[in-house]
Amino acid sequence: MARIRVLQAVAGLDFSWAPGDVVELDDESAAMWADGVRAEAVEEMETTAVRSRRGGRAPKVETR
Repeated sequence: MARIRVLQAVAGLDFSWAPGDVVELDDESAAMWADGVRAEAVEEMETTAVRSRRGGRAPKVETR
């Protein structure tokens, strides 16, 4: 089994994937979808969540 990260929204009769979704497929299907336009191959180590580049939460605003 291989994993791909969806780059463009894709939907069919029994599935729908949004950009950013990581989907596990058989090797042949993953190779077909991972063309760099619709999806890209994902390495095993890349499946962990990535923090936003802005550094997380915004600072609290004082309301007093």
